[in-house]
Amino acid sequence: MNEIMDGLIKAFQLIFSGDPRVIEITLRSLYVSGAATLIATLWGIPIAMVLGLRNFRTKFILKGICHALLGIPTVGLGLILYLFLSKAGPAGFFGLLYTPTAIIIGEAILITPIIVSLATAAIENVDPEIVNQAKTLGASESQASVTVLKEAMAGVILAGIASFNRAIAELGVAQMVGGNIAGSTEVLTTAVSNETQRGNIELSIALAIILLTLVFVISITVNVYQRRRK
Repeated sequence: MNEIMDGLIKAFQLIFSGDPRVIEITLRSLYVSGAATLIATLWGIPIAMVLGLRNFRTKFILKGICHALLGIPTVGLGLILYLFLSKAGPAGFFGLLYTPTAIIIGEAILITPIIVSLATAAIENVDPEIVNQAKTLGASESQASVTVLKEAMAGVILAGIASFNRAIAELGVAQMVGGNIAGSTEVLTTAVSNETQRGNIELSIALAIILLTLVFVISITVNVYQRRRK
């Protein structure tokens, strides 16, 4: 018990003293996960709008694929990306393996089904009469779609936050395509895992506290925003 308390005390000392390595790993994690979320949003929202506003034969198949990919094993995706980005792989000539860019790509792919599934559900929950009213007032098809997206914005924001939290808490992809290289590709999750194995408990606890705090603070902030918006 004393060892745990000592570890917690030293962990908080690392955090509040502004330990350079703790800051570096935290900022890199925010950058990587933020970039991945932005990319996934840029291609995920248009897909969600098509699935939420259009009716076509293969719609249920595409939605089923998105739902199935929500549970994709991260180590499986990490292995696929590793083989794809390795020197012997089809994209090996880009030299992306073991770089932050590789982690961003991997996390963006991982969280895309979350963005698409949650945003599609939010768009489908918008009253269809809003589209009809917009068109009656002279709005084009694209303008009517934007109106629906605005009405579903609370759900879209929730999709983005859920995706960011999933990305920053991800381990398998970051480990396999990032390599956890100190000063280069180390992120919160991989650093916690490796430092624990090395017996550096104080640093592991410090990084885990930061990770959990980020997830909780972001989630609570969004909940407060949504309540005030309502």
